[in-house]
Order: sequence, then C-alpha cells, then structure tokens
Amino acid sequence: MVKVLMERTIRGQNVGEIVRLLRQLRVKAMQQPGYISGETLHGVDDPNYYLVLSTWESLEHWQRWFNNPERQKLSAEIDQYLEAPTRTQVLTN
Repeated sequence: MVKVLMERTIRGQNVGEIVRLLRQLRVKAMQQPGYISGETLHGVDDPNYYLVLSTWESLEHWQRWFNNPERQKLSAEIDQYLEAPTRTQVLTN
C-alpha cells in the first residue's frame, strides 16, 4: 500500500475553480483500480494551501493513475492556478 501527498498553493482568488477541478479529479481517481481512499485538506492559517492525501493498493496502481491522460489534463488545468507546480510525494511503510 502507498500513500500519496500532493501539496498545492493557489495563486490569488482562484480557490473556487481549484475546488471544482479537485472534485473532478477525485471522482475520476475513485473509479481507478487500486484506489482505496482520499481526502482534501486546506490550511487553517493559509486557505490557499491545499493538501490531497490518497491511498492506493500498490505503487503500480498509483503510477497507472499518475500517467493517465485524463489525470494529466486535469492536473495541468489545476497547475495554471498555482503559485508553483504541484509537489507530490509517494510514501510507504
């Protein structure tokens, strides 16, 4: 099992658009083989900071989703609204 952390800091007043895109991404991720769970958190002190945590059955399942053209397209749209590119970390125990 792997956990994936994705950190994003939204530029300006684009939170509404980011939330819409993140929901689309979550719906698509939930349909992928190997997806277990996910949650989206945002900073108390910084409402433009978002952390997405997802759990996958295996690294291979995550990598298939990461390389999925639909995910890449939505991620590229999200990155247009960010101060810096999405930071991704894959962790296991």
